[in-house]
Amino acid sequence: MISATAGAMRLGGRRVAPRAASIVAAPVTRASVGQRTAMAQARYLSSTSRLSYALNTNPNPPLGKKNASNDAPSRIGLIGARGYTGQALIDLLNNHPNMDLQHVSSRELDGQELKGYTKRKVVYENLSPEDVARLDKDGKVDCWIMALPNGVCKPYVQALGQSSSVIVDISADYRFDNSWAYGLPEMLARPKIAQSTRISTPGCYSTGALLALNPILEHLGASPTIFGVSGYSGAGTKPSPRNDVALLHDNLLPYSLTGHMHEREINHHLGISSAFIPHCASWFRGIHLTLNVPLNKTMTSRDIRQIYQDRYAGEKLVKVVGEAPLVRAIQNKHGVEIGGFAVDKTGQRVVVCATIDNLNKGAATQCLQNMNLALGYGEYQGVPL
Repeated sequence: MISATAGAMRLGGRRVAPRAASIVAAPVTRASVGQRTAMAQARYLSSTSRLSYALNTNPNPPLGKKNASNDAPSRIGLIGARGYTGQALIDLLNNHPNMDLQHVSSRELDGQELKGYTKRKVVYENLSPEDVARLDKDGKVDCWIMALPNGVCKPYVQALGQSSSVIVDISADYRFDNSWAYGLPEMLARPKIAQSTRISTPGCYSTGALLALNPILEHLGASPTIFGVSGYSGAGTKPSPRNDVALLHDNLLPYSLTGHMHEREINHHLGISSAFIPHCASWFRGIHLTLNVPLNKTMTSRDIRQIYQDRYAGEKLVKVVGEAPLVRAIQNKHGVEIGGFAVDKTGQRVVVCATIDNLNKGAATQCLQNMNLALGYGEYQGVPL
């Protein structure tokens, strides 16, 4: 058990920027300058000898371990542990060296022993908002994970009030609240996440679509269209047509064809107008997104792929590939694959494809990334890479 003093030091420590290391510059020779100039020119010139559109750098590089300021355990409370995402989170927390899961809440499983967690014996509780507030006030929990359906977690958040404990919400309840950090680390959010105690994790479709669109934003010529297909685990455990295996067999189920919540989320966080068309398929986990993107200039597939490679340079959970990625290859993995980059004959329309596991990077893995950043650990700690 962490003492109150140690806990306070930990919480304070994660908000203090690490002291910059002294850097000794190596002498620069005339030859090295020439080599770097030639390399830069080659990088910026396409095979047709015209300037490409590459950024040539990732403006939001991963923090990795270099900003880690905490090596003490953090006590975790998980509210809504029964669903698929809750189970995926338990697996990740079980293998994280510093995450100590102490409280799990589920009304249906109250009193049963938590399975799949080997660090300690944990028994499901049916925690009310008042119970959560009491545990927090008594210093029993450092980070609360809200893995609840949309529209359910607000009473818990209100009960916690101005607590300094970290709250990571996986539902959509706070994705449009500017007082919360929007927890998509690969989209210029890392410093804000690392300094936040209130973090809203993006939706699964939204994560894939945002990462697939963000690098090409300045080249948009009109509204993109996003065709998405998810495995039925995305519909949760409550029975519905979207997780009815018999209905989905040899079938593709369109739903919410206009005005889907993730359409609003994508448009809000990119400042664009896009059309999102979701479908549900017969596989269990994994999402495929096909994005039709009009361009405001003539570009080549090579130009566009280079933009994506440069934008996501150094990212461990975003992989840029040449061919259109496949759902089968992303299932049970922890990142996003983006590829395709097929440009039509006019050069002013590109089709980009992305795949993501909706339970991992679309939910649990991204939650863990955000927890790591906010609690002062290495960003990828506990994530199987």
